[in-house]
Amino acid sequence: MFRAMNLEASVFLALLVCVSAALGQVNSSFYVSKTGDDSNPGTQTAPWRTVQHAADIARAGSTVNVRGGVYEELVSIKASGNATDGYITFRSYPGETAVLDAEHFAPQGRSAILTIHNKGYVRIEGFELRNYRTAEHRVTPLGISVMGAGSHIELLKNNVHHIEQKFEGRDAPGRGGNGFGIAVYGTDAKTPISELVIDGNEVHHLKTGSSESLVVNGNVTNFRITHNVVHDNNNIGIDVIGFERTAPDPAVDQARDGVVSGNLVYNITSRGNPAYGEDQSSDGIYVDGGTRILIERNVIHNVDFGIELASEHQNRATSYVTARNNLVYYCNTAGVSIGGYAPERGRTDHCTVINNTLYENDTAGTGSGEFQMQWNMEDDSFENNIAYAGPRCLITLNKSQAEKSLSVTIDHNLYYCASGSKASTWREASVSITGFDEYVQSTGNDRHSRFLDPHFVDTSAKDFHLRSDSPAIAAGVNKGVPVGELDLEGSPRVKSGTIDIGCYQRQ
Repeated sequence: MFRAMNLEASVFLALLVCVSAALGQVNSSFYVSKTGDDSNPGTQTAPWRTVQHAADIARAGSTVNVRGGVYEELVSIKASGNATDGYITFRSYPGETAVLDAEHFAPQGRSAILTIHNKGYVRIEGFELRNYRTAEHRVTPLGISVMGAGSHIELLKNNVHHIEQKFEGRDAPGRGGNGFGIAVYGTDAKTPISELVIDGNEVHHLKTGSSESLVVNGNVTNFRITHNVVHDNNNIGIDVIGFERTAPDPAVDQARDGVVSGNLVYNITSRGNPAYGEDQSSDGIYVDGGTRILIERNVIHNVDFGIELASEHQNRATSYVTARNNLVYYCNTAGVSIGGYAPERGRTDHCTVINNTLYENDTAGTGSGEFQMQWNMEDDSFENNIAYAGPRCLITLNKSQAEKSLSVTIDHNLYYCASGSKASTWREASVSITGFDEYVQSTGNDRHSRFLDPHFVDTSAKDFHLRSDSPAIAAGVNKGVPVGELDLEGSPRVKSGTIDIGCYQRQ
């Protein structure tokens, strides 16, 4: 009898909220607490007990405040906000942390700790989501899953960790199980996921198998991935994907018109991941088939590839991407890589890599160098960058010398390694060129570039600002190139009409 009364009370409350909404009298604030009861009215003094109950009832304009504590729940958002009444906001109560813990749940199919499916005007803020694990090959655990269609979704200041796909087998590299920290999949052919903000989250200590830590995939447009910290994961940090048949219409199956800015990505490697074995092929930031993307003012270090602009699908391109004002150092393979990773794979078209600082990458001695060019490139450019190579002094690798007739502009850069200009190595397909002057004469690249010590402030302290005597100061090309308004730390990018080479502008 008591349980029946509670159920009736919950139904009554849900109906009351709906009626109040119709009358324009929606309660704007609800509360959830470990000491609450779902038969309560959801007020601060009489809170609900479960986050899911709040999700069943909250409507446009509502804020659900979840008090600190551990909630063993999988939560699915049941309603959308709207432009008139506003967002439905779920947040940890200010000054406290609400934890959604999936330790005692076994993932089934593709399932998340928190799911937003075909919803809009939803904000998720300040939660910790943790401990969702499987060793089943065809089961996919996720921290936060956004799928279908919808607009105005904000994922803010959440802490997602220990989402783990632990399947040990694989058919080939990359063909293991799948898991995700935060995944946004636009699966609707007619309506995209748009006006998406993923800001200030920490996504870490994941085992994602063949998948990514933080990803937007398919029919996703007008998105911002900003100020996140992504670290200590066993596959790709941040990924922008197209052409995986996520959306059923190929014309819109491509994440596009987005910004990836102000993120910190580190300690990302696929080595030891059962899906990859000993391969070191995970990216800090990867655009795999996306278009019209701006990647700027990110710091990436101790990953496999720093930034990669490529496409894994034949006759499909990553295109119109600008990577600027980023700092990339101590990567296991290349600092920056462009082009399809095999001749029969995809393309990199109209992509610009400008005003970045690359320092001692290819630490694993893979032969990729600071800047790697693979296959199928056209109308790309590499300008105004500092490339400071490590002990092997391998600066660039161009795997496809036959493509030299295509437009890949390489100029106005500053190169250096401690062993000097004459010891520097530049690989063009199967040919190694030793010495900077010989490289310029042989390839025609970098006619306005120089090989000089950039005079960083203190590399041992990882301070890559420029000293006052740096040859990078006022040495960059400024006309007709998209240098951006701000350098890595937010200072004006252009000073007195001139621009410095690298990610910092000396003031």
